Amino acid sequence: MKILIYSANFAPEPTGIGKYSGEMAEWLVSQGHDVRVVAAPPYYPDWKIAEGHAWPPYQHEVWKGARVWRAPLWVPSRPGGLKRILHLLSFAVTSLPVMLRQVGWRPDVVLTVAPAFVCAPMGWLTARLSGAQAWLHVQDFEIDVAFKMGLMEGRWPRQALLWVERRMLRRFDVVSSISRRMVDRLRNKGVDHDCIRHFPNWVDVDKVRPLAHVSAYRAELGIAHNATVVLFSGTLNGKQGLMMIPEAARLLGNRSDIEFVICGDGVMKPELEAACANLDNVRLLPLQPSERLGELLGLADIHLLPQCPEAEDLVLPSKLSGMLSSGRPVVATCREGTEMAHVVSRCGIVVPPDNHAALAGAIESLANQPAIRVELGLLARRFAEDHLAQKSVLGQWLRHLDELLAPHPITIDS
Repeated sequence: MKILIYSANFAPEPTGIGKYSGEMAEWLVSQGHDVRVVAAPPYYPDWKIAEGHAWPPYQHEVWKGARVWRAPLWVPSRPGGLKRILHLLSFAVTSLPVMLRQVGWRPDVVLTVAPAFVCAPMGWLTARLSGAQAWLHVQDFEIDVAFKMGLMEGRWPRQALLWVERRMLRRFDVVSSISRRMVDRLRNKGVDHDCIRHFPNWVDVDKVRPLAHVSAYRAELGIAHNATVVLFSGTLNGKQGLMMIPEAARLLGNRSDIEFVICGDGVMKPELEAACANLDNVRLLPLQPSERLGELLGLADIHLLPQCPEAEDLVLPSKLSGMLSSGRPVVATCREGTEMAHVVSRCGIVVPPDNHAALAGAIESLANQPAIRVELGLLARRFAEDHLAQKSVLGQWLRHLDELLAPHPITIDS
């Protein structure tokens, strides 16, 4: 099968949408499929073009068997509402000739990954011109998030953008998303029920699994063997309610046996560094190599998953799958009834957003009950194996594709 992946983010970093696009391409190649990718140069989460990708502006490479074309984009040093739109629009424009070039290849399916939704028209057009199936995969509802978080304002701009979004969504042969609540939102936006698929973020349960040994990070960071490690690992951006972490650490400053580790990079890093400057129980680490992801996640005795209430059910953090696969309990900040609360309540503790005392209390409760941590960790691992395993999720996606591409029998009325 010929599969064209159109995604602004495509990089083998250990977190983020680029990771999933990369893992997907690698897995599809291993299954014997012909895969091409049109993407931007790596820039996330540092918001800076990675070394070796700034020039020449258009580049081509073969990455783990997939042919990858990279088109340039403008990367603002301080991303904001309008700047983010121009940033994504720049890639939609520069990638246009690269996508049109793929028409002659005649792919069987064109998979457009949103964000960025501004790429959806070009993904759809390429599919139509090449006779391919047009599949749109929604990782988050960018327009809804932008207005709920105040990145964009105004009634008329919102209505206009939602109208365009609705029209575009209904043009694709298939539209998928990563959680049941986000699938429901697709229906509310007018996508036909038969065109919707649930396509969750996955995890390689063989690579990320409960460690049979003490994580090497504990010795590297000088953390005592009997200390409880509370870990947040992922992109440091504004949708995550990350400032809850230093506040909880401050409340638990009297517990010398509880250590916080924040690992990642992103726009929130300077603010987090300032908030943690006087906290002896918090360690900050840069983004770690992807090959050490299992070791890093195994450092945790407790995983933290904070999220802004404005973004709930508009996104489902991709990092959750790795947390569950590592076999450790999760403490999440979200409202009851949300998708994240539904998942985490099976294998951890859910606390209300913006409630620092509740977050600190949940952490302290788990720190005091190692047996409960083990029990919840086993439940987390089982959920990952049953629902999020890479082979299972991507295998199901391929079966959907086979159904989509299968010739339909012609019936003749007598």
